[in-house]
Amino acid sequence: TQVLELPKEPPAAVTADSRHLSFQVAPLSGQGLLSQQVRTALRALLQQVRGASIVKLRAFVAGSGDLRRVQAVVSESFAERRLPLPVLSVVQVGALPLAGAQVVLEGTAVEKRVVNPHGLAFISGQPATAPDPLAPVAPLLEKSLADLGTALRAAGAPDGDVLHVTCFVANLEDWARLRQRLHSQFPKAALNLLQPQRAPTRALVECEAVARLSAPPPQILVLVNPPGLPQSGFFSQLALVGPARLVLTGAQLGFRYGEQDARLAFQRLGRTLQEAGTSFDRVAVSHVYPLSAALGEMVRRVRSEFYNHQAPPASTMLPFEGLPSLDASFGVDVIAVAPQAIATPEAQGGPRGAKEPQ
Repeated sequence: TQVLELPKEPPAAVTADSRHLSFQVAPLSGQGLLSQQVRTALRALLQQVRGASIVKLRAFVAGSGDLRRVQAVVSESFAERRLPLPVLSVVQVGALPLAGAQVVLEGTAVEKRVVNPHGLAFISGQPATAPDPLAPVAPLLEKSLADLGTALRAAGAPDGDVLHVTCFVANLEDWARLRQRLHSQFPKAALNLLQPQRAPTRALVECEAVARLSAPPPQILVLVNPPGLPQSGFFSQLALVGPARLVLTGAQLGFRYGEQDARLAFQRLGRTLQEAGTSFDRVAVSHVYPLSAALGEMVRRVRSEFYNHQAPPASTMLPFEGLPSLDASFGVDVIAVAPQAIATPEAQGGPRGAKEPQ
């Protein structure tokens, strides 16, 4: 009797050298069901990285497919190629730009050579909103890009050094023009456009970015709130990360809807960071995926108990459509700086998985 081996679980965290990181977005496909589209996107990403090691995947799924299939297909595909598994975040969104497209994959890879000698800038999502959900989004994109430009100038990064931009848009009717606008400003960036909720309550454009630094920051991790952007005690507008070993986590899910439930999720995330050799005080950037604005406010209160009060990380948080577990109320993934300033030799050649928390 043949015994089928269950797909392996992705690691809770991996480490990678900030100087070697590159960013990719797989092209959309409208052919086939979810599993086939995930396989097609993975093949495209592996072709893009040309032998580099993919250490993180973020999957945005539209439609009615089972989100759990994404993890299964990722595990099967990497096992078939005898590649180490990346960390994984899977989030359900309202829509993708291409008709029939059910998934878009964002990849983070470790290149064999140094591509960011001075490190990276991670810029929080820059929201622009209007109360009418049907309001045109093009003016909102201009506002978001203007604020992104303010953050980039504070980081000393020109538009040509922007490596990755994701824009969350309330509706995608004019997506081709929006994408062309993004490409004209950030010609070298991997671009992603998606609609986070099926039925948004307001018009929204929120763009986040990663850029290559042109000079090393004064410390390995510098969190900045430049003049001209809103100031918040809950997050910083940008994180400057010098040449460093980074810890990247997959999405930690929070279950049910109370503050104590959210604390349990952050405690589990804290154990993951500890086992990877870092802590909440060294988190550079976090992404939070709540299923409603009210849940987002609750998570914002709870996370402040864990993050550094004096210098909270850069962050993007807005409501999404769903998560892989029906009981989940939010997900959170982070990038943190490990204590060593320069990456260890074993991290330079590829990922090293952190121990899965018990």
